[in-house]
Amino acid sequence: MGADVRQVADGTYLVHGSNTNWVILTDGDAVTLVDTGYPGDRRLLLDSLAAVGSSPEAVTAVLITHAHNDHLGSAEYLRAAHGTPVLLHEAEVPHARRDFLQQVSVGTVLRNAWRPGVLPWMVHVLRSGGTEQHPVTAPAPFPSDGALDLPGRPVPVHTPGHTDGHCAYHLPDAGVVISGDALVSGHAIGRTRGPQLLPDMFHHDRAGTLASLGVLAGLDGDVLLPGHGPVHRGPVKEAALLARERAA
Repeated sequence: MGADVRQVADGTYLVHGSNTNWVILTDGDAVTLVDTGYPGDRRLLLDSLAAVGSSPEAVTAVLITHAHNDHLGSAEYLRAAHGTPVLLHEAEVPHARRDFLQQVSVGTVLRNAWRPGVLPWMVHVLRSGGTEQHPVTAPAPFPSDGALDLPGRPVPVHTPGHTDGHCAYHLPDAGVVISGDALVSGHAIGRTRGPQLLPDMFHHDRAGTLASLGVLAGLDGDVLLPGHGPVHRGPVKEAALLARERAA
């Protein structure tokens, strides 16, 4: 089964991997890749690049929303094999190197194993390499403020809470917000559909995650591309406020 690649705007594609999304921004053959899925998603990742007429060699940079294993999976592979820069918020750079780990512990997951959907999700995580560590040897902070000189011209937006250096990416001209795990539209262990926060156990700082919904609410856009769940269409402000209401 191939990658689930969906064009959501001009030159903008949301790819559904195995429980985690990534985004491809195109400019001719060149692309910016936002997140990379689980380590076990590599074949899907490579297939998704081919599906938009590109290749690993044409990836100008990998942007990471945050350095959890289900988003960082193939970043080091692309850096080592193709020299692809891996860029993150400066607060997330040491996290990508695995100087520390701000991720839900196995013990916390096991204590929540009674919740519906958690055990099947755990099995999927193990099969997808989600407990492996694939640190990025030489991650780099964004080279400048504002729009990055990359395909799609994404603008990093610091949205801490899920991790300290979590970043969303705003595409103002396209009206698109790539929200990572700061705001999602579904999750394998969730029962809610539409804009929401991930279950509490996944956030390093839940209060910070709630506060970052206010940052997302200030972004102009009507297409939300989350780290988990389907594309959400409608004002991003309303989506962020709904997620905050649901989390209250």
